[in-house]
Amino acid sequence: MPKPVEDIRNIAVCGHGGAGKTTLIDQLLVHSGAVTSKPDVDAGTSICDFDEEEKHHKHSIEATVVHLEHAGKHLNLIDTPGYPDLVGQMIGSLQAVETALVVIDAHAGIKVNTRRAWDEAGQAGCGRILVLNKLDTDNIDFPALIQSIQEVFGNGCTLLNVPLGINGSLRGVASTLHVPDDTTDAVVDPSTIHETLIESIIEVDENALERYFEGELPTPAELNQLLVQAIAAGSLTPIVCISSKTGAGLPELLDTLASAALPPTAKPRTGTQAGTEIPLPPDASAPLAAQVFKTRIDPFVQRLSFIRVFSGTLPKDTTVASPAARKGIKLGPLLAVQANETSPVEQAGPGEIVAVAKCEELHTGTSLGEIEIPPIRFPTPMVGLAVAPHARGDEAKLSVALHKITEEDPTLHLDHDPETKEMVLTGMSELHLTLIRERIKRRDKVEMDTHEPKIPYRETIQANAEGSYRHKKQSGGAGQFAEVHARIYPFPEGTDPEEFATKARFPQLKGSHYHEKNNFLWVDSVVGGSIPGNFMPAVEKGFLARLRQGVVAGYPVQNVCVEVHYGKDHPVDSNETAFKMAASKVFAQIFKEAKPALLEPVVNLHITVPSDNVGDVSSDLSGRRGQMVGMEQAGGGLTTVEAKAPLAEVSTYARTLSSMTGGQGSYTMEFSHYEIVPGNVQQEIIAQAKLKEEED
Repeated sequence: MPKPVEDIRNIAVCGHGGAGKTTLIDQLLVHSGAVTSKPDVDAGTSICDFDEEEKHHKHSIEATVVHLEHAGKHLNLIDTPGYPDLVGQMIGSLQAVETALVVIDAHAGIKVNTRRAWDEAGQAGCGRILVLNKLDTDNIDFPALIQSIQEVFGNGCTLLNVPLGINGSLRGVASTLHVPDDTTDAVVDPSTIHETLIESIIEVDENALERYFEGELPTPAELNQLLVQAIAAGSLTPIVCISSKTGAGLPELLDTLASAALPPTAKPRTGTQAGTEIPLPPDASAPLAAQVFKTRIDPFVQRLSFIRVFSGTLPKDTTVASPAARKGIKLGPLLAVQANETSPVEQAGPGEIVAVAKCEELHTGTSLGEIEIPPIRFPTPMVGLAVAPHARGDEAKLSVALHKITEEDPTLHLDHDPETKEMVLTGMSELHLTLIRERIKRRDKVEMDTHEPKIPYRETIQANAEGSYRHKKQSGGAGQFAEVHARIYPFPEGTDPEEFATKARFPQLKGSHYHEKNNFLWVDSVVGGSIPGNFMPAVEKGFLARLRQGVVAGYPVQNVCVEVHYGKDHPVDSNETAFKMAASKVFAQIFKEAKPALLEPVVNLHITVPSDNVGDVSSDLSGRRGQMVGMEQAGGGLTTVEAKAPLAEVSTYARTLSSMTGGQGSYTMEFSHYEIVPGNVQQEIIAQAKLKEEED
């Protein structure tokens, strides 16, 4: 039987690296009796960090699913990596849960990925609970820590309990909701917080608030119910105090998760069917609606697809529909997952998390059932490496390994770049790509060489030009003859092809073809059959070949229009090959006369740094041909700088930013647009392209 949906709690444990998330989950498993071992991250015996790279680096690299039972509730916990470079694992996990447990190192305070976890949880619609960990460490300024949390995340962040003792004298915690008699050594008197907490909880219910001000206190059961509602509404974020190392506060945290973490019924879900948005009731008898939120491929090539069921019931060994599949997807046994161990289950109901093995049709984000679940939005990776096998003959092995790794990690993209003849692996950062190299070497036994990929420049024109080219070749027997006359025009991004083609410049228009990928329009305005119609497809092929090949530096051409208006043929020697060659040559000829220019990709940067480093960032950006376009205070002594810069100048920006800020800075990067490269830089790029061409 599926578990009662009201007894399920799905929780993603998030936060910055080093906050103690994995140790916390390990200890919760021990305290609840789910495991009997003594897991230790440093000793390499952690339940959650079971991968070899995780044991070596002593931090999480991928999300891990575990479960435990406490106070009659079934808790599914997902341990997520704490480094911003691995944010895709956290984003996918947040789509499968109702509650985000954001863990903060009490000594280090709010860090880069603490903010990211908070923001991503909010965007995913999750309720949030803050956990202050490592309260047994030295030199903790507790009041200042709470003040910084409220400054950054809002005054809705309220202590649900307070430490009894601090630093090395921490002995436990005292509730601020149900204040105990013994509050000796409390860092903050819980009774001073009690009234504010009660009011914050009951604000979500007008009737309860009215009764409260009339002197009627809510019952403990009502308080617990209203606490869940307040967390779901986002008006209250409980702060829970613990030390995962000593165990202080862990029993209370388990109680909090069982009573205050949101059940699947607290977060309304919707999907789409035939273009119509429909609710997904957490009802076992409703139509099936489920989604794959994570994919893992273990060393034995057993593909595991992790599925969250939102509505309906998913039985084992069944065929299910999917909006992304033409026919039904055949599923095998369903598996309950405890880190790297699995056990079979008969079926899964709403709120449950299970896995399916060896199903190639399932990918991260795939919806199961007739209803389509909203897609999981992962950030676009921008840091790339050109990769090639280290050993000759390993091309096939490397291709298989890269395919597996990109299936596991949606923030990795693999492109076989026809422009540069390179295989480019793009990730979130240099660290991200380094971890991927290590994993492929260990798991797939294949090493790869890497180097920075070529920046994807483009070629374009800035003026009109016209000309002709005659291709004539005679070498015994049938020859080759074709003559093509053409004009070339700038065709700016966003120009409507039909409107452009039908303007007065083409009064004898016969037809036009638009190629969206390169924003290329070519127009056939030939009259009188000077080029027979059966040769016009060859003319188009010649243009497209030159478009891909480039003219001045070997980069693809975009944002141009070419008009063919006249030509000549020979009744015997003309053929498709001749017209294709003539079209390619005339394109190159008139392109060079139309004020050619290189375009380069420009990216938007969102850079968060300590406020004292803003001047350093501004100065560095100027040296990278970048510019600041704005900034805002991010709280906690941090400032977020909005900027634009050429991709070529910031492809390895992580190293510089880390050096400038002592590791305190972070940034995100996304493609913005293409713009013309400055003349001096353009000359260098063209010279390098010609040199490489000569070497090849």
